[in-house]
Amino acid sequence: MALAFDPLQGPATLTGNPTAQTGMIDTPHQFPASAAHFFLQGAAGRIEVASDVPTEGARLGTAVLCHPHSLHGGSMQNKVVTTAERSLRALGLRTLRFNFRGVGKSEGAFDDGAGEGEDLLLLVQWLRTVRPQDGIWLVGFSFGAYVSISRAADIAPQQLISLAPPIGRWQFDRVVLPSCPWLVIQPEADEVVDAPTVFAWAEQLGDRIDLVRMPATSHFFHGQLVALRAHIQTRMRAPLPALETE
Repeated sequence: MALAFDPLQGPATLTGNPTAQTGMIDTPHQFPASAAHFFLQGAAGRIEVASDVPTEGARLGTAVLCHPHSLHGGSMQNKVVTTAERSLRALGLRTLRFNFRGVGKSEGAFDDGAGEGEDLLLLVQWLRTVRPQDGIWLVGFSFGAYVSISRAADIAPQQLISLAPPIGRWQFDRVVLPSCPWLVIQPEADEVVDAPTVFAWAEQLGDRIDLVRMPATSHFFHGQLVALRAHIQTRMRAPLPALETE
């Protein structure tokens, strides 16, 4: 997971002070102690990040969440992403959401999953610099599930959570699949991803995946966000990280 630049410093070619123009924190050298927005310097420019912390029962773990397709309205504000974020924060995990390149205030342009994977690795490298003691819970929804799955072997998270993974829409045959506990939640009435294709793929992987089928549920989990939250909180195989002692 080596990168060509330091996530705490950014590429030498970047100039200026984005913080002065936006009021956002620029490349914090520690994990913010309360909800925050900040920038990291990535290969294609600034990456817009949102962090949050649990109100009580903080654990030695952080959830990193990837949003759906950048060209179809996907962003870190997507309701499925924010539902997953709140679900995991309620369990005591810190959280990191971010906008892929070209979305929101993140610079660069859509890169068909490759550059977005680089953005994810950069964020994880920063996280491991400022929180080396934390386990990582890696979450992706739709296109974000593809990005997170494609980089999970490099990241080696304690738990991978894939919501409506776009099997059949993106090339997974070249992806090195992770060995960590893996929860897949698939709507049965998905109008974007072909649910039978996902179920057949999951069956081929056997015990490597914990599959949850959600009947009468659309791709964006309309009317089912409470049920989604419950599945996320109760169906993970990996044990939650230890409570912080301080």
